[in-house]
Amino acid sequence: MAARIIFHLDMNSFYASVEQSHNPSLKGKPIAVAGNVKERRGIIVTSSYEARAKGIYTTMNVGEAKRKCPELLLLPPDFPKYRAASAAIFSILRSYTDLVEPVSIDEGYLDVTERSKSQHPLQLAEEIQERILHELDLPCSIGIAPNKFLAKTASNMKKPLGITILRIRELPELLWPQEVVTMHGVGEKTAKKLNGLQIFTIGDLAQADERLLIRNLGKNGARLIKRANGIDSRPVDPNAIFDTKSVGNSTTLPRDETEYYILKETFEKLSRSVAERLKVKYLAGTTVTIQIRNFDWQNASRSKTLRNAVSQADEIFEIAWKLFTENWDETPVRLIGITVSNVVDQSELTQQLSLFNFEQHIKDEPILELVDNIEKKFGKGAIKRGVRVKSKSYASKTSFSKDFLEDHTN
Repeated sequence: MAARIIFHLDMNSFYASVEQSHNPSLKGKPIAVAGNVKERRGIIVTSSYEARAKGIYTTMNVGEAKRKCPELLLLPPDFPKYRAASAAIFSILRSYTDLVEPVSIDEGYLDVTERSKSQHPLQLAEEIQERILHELDLPCSIGIAPNKFLAKTASNMKKPLGITILRIRELPELLWPQEVVTMHGVGEKTAKKLNGLQIFTIGDLAQADERLLIRNLGKNGARLIKRANGIDSRPVDPNAIFDTKSVGNSTTLPRDETEYYILKETFEKLSRSVAERLKVKYLAGTTVTIQIRNFDWQNASRSKTLRNAVSQADEIFEIAWKLFTENWDETPVRLIGITVSNVVDQSELTQQLSLFNFEQHIKDEPILELVDNIEKKFGKGAIKRGVRVKSKSYASKTSFSKDFLEDHTN
């Protein structure tokens, strides 16, 4: 099989760069986009490189950021503006190949194997980078490699406005000496587990005993060894981003909270938000997970897997609130999140009968019998139980998630 040529394009400081593009007077100044600039819940979402040079980083709260950099200019997020910029970026990318896989609002993969037969990959990357900078006034970095993992790794090597080629034969020199936590796909928790197994560098991981890792990390252990050796057979799939695995939402509270009624109201609000997102995507899921971060930044999660999938706000709230009240030790809460996972299209659901839902099915029996009689008379499919009506899109006020997917459905 011929080697593929994959690009990973990553926009540099995307939200901040879009703001600077729309308002040139912000260029050269330390700016940051925060979720809520007036309260502590204002977490820095992204910052300009001028701000980063002064110690500002993503997830830092607004108060700390202002203390560290008093001249920092804080801006509220402008989602329509960012989505418009994202749509323009991906329009440029699709002018080069149909094999474009959006990963998020500001990054994506391109398979340019065919295009590279007539244009050198480096020249092509330079042209794409220059077009996005010239036409949209937005900087990006591009990684070039034979697979998605290495392309993603390469794009992180030089920012801003970098173009990096990463070949498998270069891994021992460029990648393996780095700490394992720096590897794409390895979070802090996984890194701690690996360190406990005496695996400290990416090179250690590449040469690790696969059976040992599978025993400690499951299937992910085998996958990580392959990645460390530069092995990744995933294709660039333009439709992959629509394969939603979970839907969730979280919020940082204005203060460390212990008031029962405020916590309950927050759970109710998050449950409604998650239910609305499930409705928009026509999904339901069988696992409900809550995430709690306390005043000391300690994270904890609890989940419950159900026999029947849920999608309604009251169902989600009942499960999430019970998980919380059964496990909360009254430690002040800083952040709350709710996620519904193991999702499926609602049209594919088959509900299992139980003592709790059989009455509803009994109520449906006369309708089912009527449908059966009509189909016997007029033929199979003469009447349908219902049709899906596409939900009206809603404007997300708190999420930096995948609302931008609507821009890729046309």
